[in-house]
Parts: sequence; structure tokens; C-alpha cells
Amino acid sequence: MIVWLNGTHGAGKTTTSALVQQLIPDSRVFDAEKVGETLMDITPRLPATDNFQHWPPWRPLVVETARRVLDYTGGTLVMPMTVLVEQYWREISAGLAHHAIPVRHFVLHADQDTLRARIERDAVMGPSSFRLDHLEPYAEAARTWLHGEAEVIDTTHLTPAETALKVVEAVKG
Repeated sequence: MIVWLNGTHGAGKTTTSALVQQLIPDSRVFDAEKVGETLMDITPRLPATDNFQHWPPWRPLVVETARRVLDYTGGTLVMPMTVLVEQYWREISAGLAHHAIPVRHFVLHADQDTLRARIERDAVMGPSSFRLDHLEPYAEAARTWLHGEAEVIDTTHLTPAETALKVVEAVKG
């Protein structure tokens, strides 16, 4: 099974994924961003883009990597990864379904002011215009398709531990 934690920067995906992994036996965290980083390391460089998700190989490589890891280890993969383009989510979810991999898709949501404050106060990554620039695309995706495709957990007033418990309770439910 895959527990996919979606949502924009500042929603708590990375922190929550580590806590979810501790609460689900035989689970591992797989950050699909690493697939994008691998593509970014290709030389000469792939065609210029502002987001590695736009490269056509990224989506099937995420599916194939997840499938291969699950075939090797079994258990559950917890995947913290923002996907805001509906077509990309459809490609990934269809690819996983093709391999009969069940997916529990969660969106960790917070209001715009909370997200902005979290990004600006982030002690690890620091304030980031890249992360702030994704707040509006997230809001648009949430309004148009994303919240209809996932279980939404509002993290505005939750700690990461409380958020992780909500995810795990829903998965076990």
C-alpha cells in the first residue's frame, strides 16, 4: 500500500511522513522528489523547466520505483509529495492502479496565512520564494480537483503528531 501525503509547501508533509512511518509497522518513507533530483543530475541537462514534474519521465519513474520497492520490501510506502497538476496525479494513480497497488491519498491542508507563516519561519529550509510561489497553484488545485481526489486533513491547528495520528487512524479505519 501507498500512503500519499499531498499538499503544498508548509502543510507538514515531510514531518508528518516520518511520524506516520513510525506508527505503521513495516513501512518506509519514499520521497519522490529524489526521482526528480536524479533527473536534474543528468548531463547534459534535460530541457529547461521550473519543475522536474514537467519532465515526462518523472511520473512513470515514480510509479516504477514505488512498485519495485514494494515488490522488494512489501509493507507500506509513505510518500510525501506535492502534485498539483491533475494530469500528473492521474498518470501516477493510474500507473499504481495498473500494478494493483492500493493508494490512500491524503491532502494536508492549512489556510494560506498559516502556510505562509510556516514557510517564512522554517528553521531548516528558511524562507523560500519557490515555496511561497506554490501557494496560489495549490489553492487553485484545491478548489478545482485536488480536494475531491483525496482525504483532506486540515493541519492549521494540528501538531505534526496529531496529523500523523489522523492519517494512521484513517488508514487503519
